Amino acid sequence: MQPKTVRPNSYVGLRLPSGSLTIQEIKPNTTISLGKYGSFQSNFLIGRPFHYTYEILDQIDEKTGSGLRIIPPSELYAGIDDEEAQTPADLEEDETQAVNGRECAQFEIVDQKGEVLVRTNRNIVDDARSQTMTMEEIEMLKAEGKGSGKNLIAKILDSHSALDQKTAFALAKYTLRKTKKYHRRFTVYPLDVPLLANWMLNDKEASKIMEIREETLALVGSWSNVHFTPSQPGDDLNPTGRGHWLMVDDTGGLLVAAAAEKLGILHIPEQSQSQHPTESHEKQPTPFELHPDEEESLPAPHPTNPTTHPRPKPSSLATTNSITLLHSSSQPNLSLLHYFSFDAATPSPSHPLTSHLHTLSWLQLLHPAHDNSCQEPALVPQETLQSWKSSKRGNYHRKRRRWERTRQIVEDARGGGFDGLVVACFVKLADVLGHLVPLLRGGAQVVVYSPSIEPLVELADLYSTARRVAYLNDPERENHGEDFPVDPTLLLAPTVQTVRARPWQVLPGRTHPMMMGRGGGENYVFTATRVVPAEGGVEARGITKRRKGKVGEGGGLGGRKEDGKQQRLHEDEADTM
Repeated sequence: MQPKTVRPNSYVGLRLPSGSLTIQEIKPNTTISLGKYGSFQSNFLIGRPFHYTYEILDQIDEKTGSGLRIIPPSELYAGIDDEEAQTPADLEEDETQAVNGRECAQFEIVDQKGEVLVRTNRNIVDDARSQTMTMEEIEMLKAEGKGSGKNLIAKILDSHSALDQKTAFALAKYTLRKTKKYHRRFTVYPLDVPLLANWMLNDKEASKIMEIREETLALVGSWSNVHFTPSQPGDDLNPTGRGHWLMVDDTGGLLVAAAAEKLGILHIPEQSQSQHPTESHEKQPTPFELHPDEEESLPAPHPTNPTTHPRPKPSSLATTNSITLLHSSSQPNLSLLHYFSFDAATPSPSHPLTSHLHTLSWLQLLHPAHDNSCQEPALVPQETLQSWKSSKRGNYHRKRRRWERTRQIVEDARGGGFDGLVVACFVKLADVLGHLVPLLRGGAQVVVYSPSIEPLVELADLYSTARRVAYLNDPERENHGEDFPVDPTLLLAPTVQTVRARPWQVLPGRTHPMMMGRGGGENYVFTATRVVPAEGGVEARGITKRRKGKVGEGGGLGGRKEDGKQQRLHEDEADTM
């Protein structure tokens, strides 16, 4: 569940007055700097609610003891009237408008009859000398810091000599520009997957997430049918259909984070966080890696025998709502998951992804005998183990736990029965789906993302109906690897689609889609359904019509119907008598 207040050692999104977004880590007893908007202590933000707009104070408030002030809605939306919005025709009826005690001229374009066509400010000449306040004076007012920018904006407007010549729209744009520049405000948002995706796409390197947009990310999650599945008795014996998804993610862990958010395993629970409010997750030991000194501090099962050193239990893996991630390197690229307090190298025991996220390489899946981590370490007798030092004994137990965890993940992955497959990678998609589609259960969804459409069109052709018919009619299809690189009978209804949510400007009388947008990949999604082909021959027989016989014929159908009617008629007459 997503937290409701700002936690220590967590990441939050801060929306600045300029409209830009920055992501900050809230570490206790540190200073957070927002550039020209000022800085504040992180302790002032810990424990505060999200979705509020805060104002940076120059001096700590004596009543609250904080350097931040929550701006009330009455002040935040003071410039928005509750009256009906005026159209441009209604605005043209007002010849002048008083702003800050001065009259603003409304220049017009009229026709030969004197009727107003368009109001404009074309006769205004922009001149830097219109602003009488110098930058030195502005910096002095900023240094004084009285009013956190409100007084400064008011003085800038009063010192403008040509302010009364601006139209209503021009004055509103000028005031908004100064507000974005000098207001010392920010809004706090919880860091979720859509916010992180927009930040990476617009402010950071979009290539690290394969240029995937927020709406495409939602489309992938919808078609993959990722959802929370409650655990039930017997899941260990029959794991099929209990919420196991297979993923290939080259977006730095963004798709894994989106799936984990739908499963409810992305954030640390409130109870686990409250038990260690000031302890950083980086200093906690992993569930399958203990420090050498911790071997001696492990409690013995029998207090009467202090010389007994129990073998630590291996880390438990979740049986429901799990994500199996395939990667091509020695370690998976999950750099974006550290924004959600998860480190793949040193996972925290309190984080749900530690037990619900299973990672393995392609070598471990296809050829586990050739991988060194799948080789079982040699067993050491208990007598020899007792004679070793604590550091050597700890290394031995750590290797055994790593091997047991890897062995269990590999066996579960090779056993198949996954509820869905999500792929976003740069390698050839036909090779990826050729190995992973047979691991899915019947009815599972297959979703493949690509920034361009060409790889997905080729993939849709490999699973098309024409290719399936040719595959079934070819007796030597096993030898035609170039024509049939994948089995086209395993997927049904391949579809390629895209989606784009275009932003709109919504203003009174000026509502239209934004003329400027970001380029890059168009974002396409391939979807299909896993089916299980029928074994053996399939015979289809239709329903034959029976010929109606004549009434009165003993062997005809009509005769049997007539006899039935006569029998029911006699029964009714007997009931009435």
